[in-house]
Amino acid sequence: ADFNKAIAINPKGAGAYSNRGNAKYALGDKQGAISDYSQAIAINPQDALAYSNRGNAKLALADKQGAIADFNKAIAINPKGAGAYSNRGNAKYALGDKQGAISDYSKVIAINPQYAQAYYNRGVAKSGLGDKQGEIADYNQAIAINPKYVIAYINRGNAKSALGDKQGACFDYKRAISLGNQSTAQWLQSDGGAWCGNMP
Repeated sequence: ADFNKAIAINPKGAGAYSNRGNAKYALGDKQGAISDYSQAIAINPQDALAYSNRGNAKLALADKQGAIADFNKAIAINPKGAGAYSNRGNAKYALGDKQGAISDYSKVIAINPQYAQAYYNRGVAKSGLGDKQGEIADYNQAIAINPKYVIAYINRGNAKSALGDKQGACFDYKRAISLGNQSTAQWLQSDGGAWCGNMP
């Protein structure tokens, strides 16, 4: 309601539309969010964040091509915006363009080398290309930045297991459990996880 008031007071304020779009997005109204981000862009065509946010809303509605077009625009306006590269990487990954996704995640890392999720996402994309060593290297980086990155431990464990490093895999699964991951704990108790449960 406050956003509506702000818009009524100043219908040319791009920020109020963007903020209302964020609120609609959070409430699950992706179409309404797109409409508000479009208003913000109409008022300020150089609003890179509005393009990026609209791209995320489009991606959530499975409009992957539309999302990429918006991320391209955000990047053209602000080539140093790590978020837009990260989002475009997610859209490319969703389209099956793993190589393109890796390229975008690498750009994110070049802009912000402490962006743990970019390493994680790049690892997932490498996994999709069968690059287990590259995948593990990226999870290593993600974990070095964020030692509580549970899913990175699990995925690294899966990659190690696929390479035959059962000891290393088991270490990672147990680390995920120590960080509170219930599904891995249950797996360890099952017949499938007994090999790891029995390891010292």
